[in-house]
Amino acid sequence: MKRRTLVAVLANAAAFASLGASQAQSQQPKGAGTKSQNAMNEIVGSGGSLVVAQWEAKEGQADTVAAILHGFLPQAQNDPGVKLFLIARGKENEAQFLFFELFVDDAAIAAHRASAYFKTYIAERALPLLSKRESAQYSLL
Repeated sequence: MKRRTLVAVLANAAAFASLGASQAQSQQPKGAGTKSQNAMNEIVGSGGSLVVAQWEAKEGQADTVAAILHGFLPQAQNDPGVKLFLIARGKENEAQFLFFELFVDDAAIAAHRASAYFKTYIAERALPLLSKRESAQYSLL
């Protein structure tokens, strides 16, 4: 994925998160939204290493990739070096998958990629079913 596209994705995600937080706060009793905002600040406030990836499944393989990712996601989210791990599937193009992975540091990314569950679900099962796989790493400000 081109850097400009990734930057646009991140900017849209940040705008979405901000909009969602403000809408959630406006719909909740006074002070109720502060807890969720504090939790998010705790997750991202201490920095970390962000991986943003985009996949596209081969023709006819999108549902199989989604099923693989459903098995993979809980294990990834419980990885000790993971602060936040989200996978989304395209609404307009269900063959597209977008990953937002926030790790405590680069060593945690390496440990995640070396894990048995990553090798099984991703390297062995999912990657052969993809027509496109792009990713980039960022450091949180």
